[in-house]
Amino acid sequence: MKVDGSNYRTVWMEGDRVHLIEQNLLPFQFKVFEAANYQVTCMAISTMIVRGAGAIGATAGYAMAQAFLHAGDDADYIENARRQIEHTRPTAQNLFYAVERVYRAGLISVRDAVKEAHDLADEDVDACQKIGNLGNDLIADGSRIETHCNAGWLAFVDYGSALSPIYTAHRSGKQVFVYADETRPRGQGARLTAWELKNEDVPHMIIADNAGAHLMSQGRVDMMIVGSDRIAVNGDVANKIGTLEKAIAARYYGIPFYVAAPVSTIDFSCRSGSNIPLEERPMDEVLYQSGPKADGEIENVLVSSPGSQALNPAFDVTPAELVTAIITDRGIFKPGELGALA
Repeated sequence: MKVDGSNYRTVWMEGDRVHLIEQNLLPFQFKVFEAANYQVTCMAISTMIVRGAGAIGATAGYAMAQAFLHAGDDADYIENARRQIEHTRPTAQNLFYAVERVYRAGLISVRDAVKEAHDLADEDVDACQKIGNLGNDLIADGSRIETHCNAGWLAFVDYGSALSPIYTAHRSGKQVFVYADETRPRGQGARLTAWELKNEDVPHMIIADNAGAHLMSQGRVDMMIVGSDRIAVNGDVANKIGTLEKAIAARYYGIPFYVAAPVSTIDFSCRSGSNIPLEERPMDEVLYQSGPKADGEIENVLVSSPGSQALNPAFDVTPAELVTAIITDRGIFKPGELGALA
Protein backbone atom coordinates (compact mmCIF):
# COMPACT_ATOMS: atom_id res chain seq x y z
CA MET A 1 0.00 0.00 0.00
CA LYS A 2 1.09 3.56 -0.62
CA VAL A 3 0.62 6.28 2.01
CA ASP A 4 1.85 9.74 1.06
CA GLY A 5 4.08 8.21 -1.59
CA SER A 6 5.72 5.62 0.69
CA ASN A 7 5.14 1.87 0.59
CA TYR A 8 3.88 0.24 3.77
CA ARG A 9 2.76 -3.14 4.97
CA THR A 10 0.10 -3.26 7.66
CA VAL A 11 2.48 -5.11 10.00
CA TRP A 12 6.17 -6.02 9.94
CA MET A 13 8.91 -7.01 12.35
CA GLU A 14 12.41 -5.56 12.72
CA GLY A 15 14.64 -7.36 15.19
CA ASP A 16 12.35 -8.29 18.08
CA ARG A 17 9.97 -5.35 17.57
CA VAL A 18 6.63 -5.56 15.78
CA HIS A 19 5.50 -2.47 13.89
CA LEU A 20 1.83 -1.91 13.08
CA ILE A 21 -0.21 0.80 11.39
CA GLU A 22 -2.38 2.21 14.21
CA GLN A 23 -5.80 1.62 12.70
CA ASN A 24 -7.79 3.13 15.58
CA LEU A 25 -6.48 6.56 14.54
CA LEU A 26 -7.33 6.25 10.83
CA PRO A 27 -8.35 8.09 8.74
CA PHE A 28 -7.64 11.14 10.87
CA GLN A 29 -4.05 10.35 11.82
CA PHE A 30 -1.44 8.01 10.33
CA LYS A 31 0.93 6.58 12.93
CA VAL A 32 3.00 3.43 13.33
CA PHE A 33 2.72 1.61 16.66
CA GLU A 34 5.70 -0.34 18.00
CA ALA A 35 5.35 -3.42 20.20
CA ALA A 36 8.45 -4.41 22.14
CA ASN A 37 7.24 -7.84 23.30
CA TYR A 38 4.48 -10.35 22.70
CA GLN A 39 2.34 -8.95 25.55
CA VAL A 40 2.16 -5.54 23.87
CA THR A 41 1.51 -7.20 20.51
CA CYS A 42 -1.38 -9.11 22.11
CA MET A 43 -2.78 -5.82 23.36
CA ALA A 44 -2.53 -4.41 19.83
CA ILE A 45 -4.61 -7.31 18.52
CA SER A 46 -7.27 -7.22 21.23
CA THR A 47 -7.70 -3.41 21.10
CA MET A 48 -7.84 -3.48 17.29
CA ILE A 49 -4.76 -1.39 16.66
CA VAL A 50 -4.47 -4.14 14.07
CA ARG A 51 -7.56 -5.94 12.75
CA GLY A 52 -8.67 -7.99 9.79
CA ALA A 53 -8.12 -11.67 9.08
CA GLY A 54 -4.69 -11.74 7.47
CA ALA A 55 -3.25 -8.84 9.46
CA ILE A 56 -4.31 -10.49 12.72
CA GLY A 57 -2.73 -13.74 11.54
CA ALA A 58 0.59 -12.14 10.61
CA THR A 59 0.67 -10.16 13.85
CA ALA A 60 -0.06 -13.27 15.89
CA GLY A 61 2.76 -15.07 14.09
CA TYR A 62 5.13 -12.25 14.94
CA ALA A 63 3.93 -12.29 18.57
CA MET A 64 4.71 -16.00 18.79
CA ALA A 65 8.16 -15.31 17.33
CA GLN A 66 8.70 -12.56 19.92
CA ALA A 67 7.90 -15.06 22.65
CA PHE A 68 10.60 -17.43 21.39
CA LEU A 69 13.07 -14.54 21.09
CA HIS A 70 12.52 -13.52 24.72
CA ALA A 71 11.90 -16.89 26.41
CA GLY A 72 15.43 -18.18 26.77
CA ASP A 73 15.13 -21.70 28.21
CA ASP A 74 11.75 -21.05 29.86
CA ALA A 75 9.30 -23.48 28.22
CA ASP A 76 6.43 -22.23 30.40
CA TYR A 77 6.95 -18.74 28.97
CA ILE A 78 6.33 -20.12 25.48
CA GLU A 79 3.19 -22.02 26.48
CA ASN A 80 1.75 -19.04 28.36
CA ALA A 81 2.48 -16.80 25.41
CA ARG A 82 0.69 -19.14 23.03
CA ARG A 83 -2.42 -19.21 25.22
CA GLN A 84 -2.46 -15.43 25.58
CA ILE A 85 -2.08 -14.85 21.84
CA GLU A 86 -4.85 -17.32 21.00
CA HIS A 87 -7.24 -15.62 23.42
CA THR A 88 -6.96 -12.18 21.82
CA ARG A 89 -9.50 -12.63 18.97
CA PRO A 90 -11.26 -16.03 19.14
CA THR A 91 -13.09 -15.88 15.78
CA ALA A 92 -10.05 -15.19 13.59
CA GLN A 93 -8.91 -18.46 12.00
CA ASN A 94 -5.75 -16.91 10.54
CA LEU A 95 -4.58 -16.18 14.10
CA PHE A 96 -4.67 -19.86 15.11
CA TYR A 97 -3.17 -20.93 11.79
CA ALA A 98 -0.22 -18.55 12.24
CA VAL A 99 0.41 -19.34 15.91
CA GLU A 100 0.48 -23.08 15.20
CA ARG A 101 2.98 -22.71 12.36
CA VAL A 102 5.35 -20.40 14.24
CA TYR A 103 5.06 -22.47 17.43
CA ARG A 104 6.07 -25.66 15.59
CA ALA A 105 8.95 -23.86 13.88
CA GLY A 106 10.09 -22.43 17.21
CA LEU A 107 10.37 -25.90 18.70
CA ILE A 108 13.19 -26.42 16.18
CA SER A 109 14.95 -23.11 16.84
CA VAL A 110 14.32 -19.43 17.54
CA ARG A 111 15.70 -18.63 14.12
CA ASP A 112 13.14 -20.94 12.54
CA ALA A 113 10.33 -19.23 14.46
CA VAL A 114 11.32 -15.79 13.17
CA LYS A 115 11.73 -17.07 9.61
CA GLU A 116 8.32 -18.76 9.73
CA ALA A 117 6.67 -15.53 10.92
CA HIS A 118 8.22 -13.57 8.05
CA ASP A 119 7.24 -16.32 5.59
CA LEU A 120 3.63 -16.16 6.80
CA ALA A 121 3.49 -12.43 6.15
CA ASP A 122 4.97 -12.87 2.66
CA GLU A 123 2.51 -15.68 1.89
CA ASP A 124 -0.36 -13.44 2.95
CA VAL A 125 0.72 -10.78 0.46
CA ASP A 126 1.07 -13.35 -2.32
CA ALA A 127 -2.32 -14.94 -1.56
CA CYS A 128 -4.12 -11.60 -1.62
CA GLN A 129 -2.51 -10.63 -4.91
CA LYS A 130 -3.74 -13.91 -6.40
CA ILE A 131 -7.25 -13.28 -5.03
CA GLY A 132 -7.19 -9.93 -6.83
CA ASN A 133 -6.22 -11.49 -10.14
CA LEU A 134 -8.80 -14.28 -9.91
CA GLY A 135 -11.59 -12.06 -8.62
CA ASN A 136 -11.01 -9.50 -11.33
CA ASP A 137 -12.46 -11.97 -13.84
CA LEU A 138 -15.82 -11.76 -12.04
CA ILE A 139 -16.01 -7.96 -12.31
CA ALA A 140 -17.52 -6.53 -15.48
CA ASP A 141 -16.64 -3.07 -16.75
CA GLY A 142 -19.06 -0.60 -15.16
CA SER A 143 -19.80 -2.76 -12.11
CA ARG A 144 -21.32 -1.22 -9.00
CA ILE A 145 -20.04 -3.19 -6.04
CA GLU A 146 -21.13 -3.12 -2.41
CA THR A 147 -18.77 -4.24 0.33
CA HIS A 148 -19.05 -4.56 4.10
CA CYS A 149 -16.47 -3.82 6.81
CA ASN A 150 -12.85 -3.51 5.66
CA ALA A 151 -11.15 -6.34 3.79
CA GLY A 152 -8.52 -4.30 2.01
CA TRP A 153 -4.86 -3.43 2.56
CA LEU A 154 -5.42 -2.80 6.22
CA ALA A 155 -7.08 -6.14 6.94
CA PHE A 156 -4.15 -8.10 5.49
CA VAL A 157 -0.43 -7.54 5.18
CA ASP A 158 -1.12 -5.93 1.79
CA TYR A 159 -3.62 -5.94 -1.12
CA GLY A 160 -6.56 -7.29 0.91
CA SER A 161 -9.18 -9.90 0.06
CA ALA A 162 -12.55 -8.34 -0.86
CA LEU A 163 -10.94 -5.13 -2.12
CA SER A 164 -8.09 -6.80 -3.98
CA PRO A 165 -10.23 -7.73 -7.04
CA ILE A 166 -11.63 -4.19 -7.04
CA TYR A 167 -8.15 -2.67 -7.02
CA THR A 168 -7.03 -5.04 -9.78
CA ALA A 169 -10.09 -4.20 -11.89
CA HIS A 170 -9.56 -0.47 -11.39
CA ARG A 171 -5.87 -0.66 -12.28
CA SER A 172 -6.71 -2.68 -15.41
CA GLY A 173 -8.85 0.19 -16.69
CA LYS A 174 -12.31 -1.08 -15.77
CA GLN A 175 -14.84 1.45 -14.55
CA VAL A 176 -15.95 0.32 -11.10
CA PHE A 177 -17.92 2.06 -8.37
CA VAL A 178 -18.00 0.95 -4.73
CA TYR A 179 -20.66 1.38 -2.06
CA ALA A 180 -18.83 1.11 1.26
CA ASP A 181 -21.13 0.10 4.11
CA GLU A 182 -20.27 2.24 7.15
CA THR A 183 -20.15 -0.96 9.27
CA ARG A 184 -21.26 0.01 12.74
CA PRO A 185 -20.32 0.02 15.49
CA ARG A 186 -16.64 0.69 14.76
CA GLY A 187 -17.13 2.15 11.29
CA GLN A 188 -14.47 0.13 9.47
CA GLY A 189 -16.17 0.80 6.15
CA ALA A 190 -16.64 4.52 6.64
CA ARG A 191 -13.19 5.03 8.15
CA LEU A 192 -10.90 2.41 6.65
CA THR A 193 -12.39 1.14 3.39
CA ALA A 194 -13.27 4.67 2.26
CA TRP A 195 -9.76 5.87 3.16
CA GLU A 196 -8.22 3.06 1.10
CA LEU A 197 -10.51 3.65 -1.88
CA LYS A 198 -9.70 7.35 -1.82
CA ASN A 199 -5.96 6.59 -1.79
CA GLU A 200 -6.49 4.30 -4.80
CA ASP A 201 -8.70 6.86 -6.63
CA VAL A 202 -11.53 4.33 -6.84
CA PRO A 203 -14.93 6.09 -7.17
CA HIS A 204 -17.01 5.30 -4.09
CA MET A 205 -19.63 6.45 -1.64
CA ILE A 206 -20.12 5.59 2.03
CA ILE A 207 -23.62 4.33 2.77
CA ALA A 208 -25.43 3.69 6.04
CA ASP A 209 -25.60 0.00 6.93
CA ASN A 210 -29.38 -0.02 6.56
CA ALA A 211 -29.28 1.46 3.02
CA GLY A 212 -27.96 -1.62 1.23
CA ALA A 213 -31.25 -3.42 0.62
CA HIS A 214 -32.84 -0.19 -0.62
CA LEU A 215 -30.08 0.30 -3.23
CA MET A 216 -30.40 -3.34 -4.27
CA SER A 217 -34.15 -2.93 -4.74
CA GLN A 218 -33.49 -0.04 -7.11
CA GLY A 219 -31.08 -2.05 -9.25
CA ARG A 220 -28.09 0.06 -8.21
CA VAL A 221 -25.91 -2.82 -6.93
CA ASP A 222 -24.48 -5.39 -9.35
CA MET A 223 -22.57 -7.57 -6.89
CA MET A 224 -21.35 -7.81 -3.31
CA ILE A 225 -17.86 -8.82 -2.24
CA VAL A 226 -17.02 -9.30 1.45
CA GLY A 227 -14.16 -10.84 3.39
CA SER A 228 -14.23 -13.44 6.14
CA ASP A 229 -12.60 -14.15 9.49
CA ARG A 230 -13.31 -17.89 9.46
CA ILE A 231 -14.91 -20.23 6.93
CA ALA A 232 -16.23 -23.65 7.91
CA VAL A 233 -15.50 -26.59 5.63
CA ASN A 234 -19.18 -26.69 4.52
CA GLY A 235 -18.91 -23.11 3.24
CA ASP A 236 -20.59 -21.26 6.11
CA VAL A 237 -18.85 -17.89 6.51
CA ALA A 238 -18.17 -15.88 9.67
CA ASN A 239 -17.64 -12.20 8.96
CA LYS A 240 -18.22 -8.79 10.50
CA ILE A 241 -21.67 -8.37 12.07
CA GLY A 242 -24.20 -7.28 9.45
CA THR A 243 -22.86 -9.50 6.68
CA LEU A 244 -25.72 -11.96 7.11
CA GLU A 245 -28.31 -9.23 6.51
CA LYS A 246 -26.56 -8.22 3.27
CA ALA A 247 -26.44 -11.81 2.06
CA ILE A 248 -30.18 -12.26 2.69
CA ALA A 249 -30.99 -9.06 0.80
CA ALA A 250 -28.66 -10.00 -2.06
CA ARG A 251 -30.32 -13.40 -2.44
CA TYR A 252 -33.79 -11.82 -2.46
CA TYR A 253 -32.84 -9.39 -5.22
CA GLY A 254 -30.78 -11.89 -7.25
CA ILE A 255 -27.43 -10.18 -6.68
CA PRO A 256 -24.25 -12.30 -6.64
CA PHE A 257 -22.73 -12.48 -3.16
CA TYR A 258 -19.03 -13.32 -3.18
CA VAL A 259 -16.69 -14.00 -0.26
CA ALA A 260 -12.96 -13.38 -0.78
CA ALA A 261 -10.46 -15.06 1.55
CA PRO A 262 -7.16 -16.93 1.41
CA VAL A 263 -7.24 -20.67 2.02
CA SER A 264 -5.64 -20.01 5.42
CA THR A 265 -9.00 -18.56 6.56
CA ILE A 266 -10.74 -21.90 6.02
CA ASP A 267 -10.98 -23.99 9.20
CA PHE A 268 -10.94 -27.55 7.90
CA SER A 269 -11.59 -28.87 11.40
CA CYS A 270 -14.83 -26.85 11.64
CA ARG A 271 -17.79 -28.72 10.14
CA SER A 272 -20.26 -25.81 10.01
CA GLY A 273 -20.84 -22.25 11.10
CA SER A 274 -22.51 -23.44 14.31
CA ASN A 275 -19.04 -24.52 15.50
CA ILE A 276 -17.40 -21.13 14.94
CA PRO A 277 -16.76 -19.15 18.15
CA LEU A 278 -18.26 -15.68 17.73
CA GLU A 279 -16.60 -12.87 19.64
CA GLU A 280 -18.61 -10.33 21.60
CA ARG A 281 -16.90 -7.02 22.25
CA PRO A 282 -17.36 -4.25 24.87
CA MET A 283 -20.63 -2.32 24.84
CA ASP A 284 -18.82 1.02 24.70
CA GLU A 285 -18.10 0.41 21.01
CA VAL A 286 -21.85 0.72 20.41
CA LEU A 287 -22.55 3.50 22.88
CA TYR A 288 -19.65 5.78 21.85
CA GLN A 289 -18.07 6.94 18.61
CA SER A 290 -14.65 8.48 18.15
CA GLY A 291 -13.40 11.34 16.02
CA PRO A 292 -10.97 14.26 16.01
CA LYS A 293 -11.37 17.45 18.00
CA ALA A 294 -10.35 20.78 16.53
CA ASP A 295 -6.78 20.21 17.69
CA GLY A 296 -6.67 16.80 15.99
CA GLU A 297 -6.77 14.75 19.20
CA ILE A 298 -9.11 11.73 18.97
CA GLU A 299 -11.91 11.69 21.53
CA ASN A 300 -14.83 9.37 22.33
CA VAL A 301 -18.32 10.87 22.33
CA LEU A 302 -21.44 9.30 23.81
CA VAL A 303 -24.01 8.91 21.00
CA SER A 304 -26.59 6.83 22.85
CA SER A 305 -29.06 7.31 25.67
CA PRO A 306 -27.10 7.86 28.91
CA GLY A 307 -27.39 4.90 31.26
CA SER A 308 -28.51 2.41 28.60
CA GLN A 309 -26.56 -0.76 28.00
CA ALA A 310 -25.72 -2.35 24.65
CA LEU A 311 -25.11 -5.76 23.10
CA ASN A 312 -22.13 -5.93 20.77
CA PRO A 313 -21.70 -9.18 18.81
CA ALA A 314 -18.69 -8.67 16.54
CA PHE A 315 -19.46 -11.35 13.94
CA ASP A 316 -22.31 -13.29 12.38
CA VAL A 317 -22.44 -16.42 10.23
CA THR A 318 -23.74 -16.41 6.66
CA PRO A 319 -25.00 -19.87 5.63
CA ALA A 320 -23.31 -21.45 2.63
CA GLU A 321 -26.53 -21.46 0.61
CA LEU A 322 -26.46 -17.64 0.51
CA VAL A 323 -22.90 -17.50 -0.86
CA THR A 324 -22.50 -17.47 -4.66
CA ALA A 325 -18.82 -18.41 -4.58
CA ILE A 326 -15.66 -18.09 -2.49
CA ILE A 327 -12.67 -16.41 -4.13
CA THR A 328 -9.46 -17.94 -2.75
CA ASP A 329 -5.82 -17.78 -3.73
CA ARG A 330 -6.17 -21.28 -5.19
CA GLY A 331 -9.23 -20.61 -7.31
CA ILE A 332 -12.91 -19.73 -7.15
CA PHE A 333 -15.09 -22.37 -5.51
CA LYS A 334 -18.72 -23.00 -4.73
CA PRO A 335 -19.16 -23.27 -0.95
CA GLY A 336 -19.72 -27.02 -1.13
CA GLU A 337 -16.42 -27.56 -2.94
CA LEU A 338 -14.10 -26.37 -0.16
CA GLY A 339 -13.45 -29.85 1.19
CA ALA A 340 -11.33 -30.57 -1.89
CA LEU A 341 -8.84 -27.95 -0.72
CA ALA A 342 -8.07 -29.81 2.51
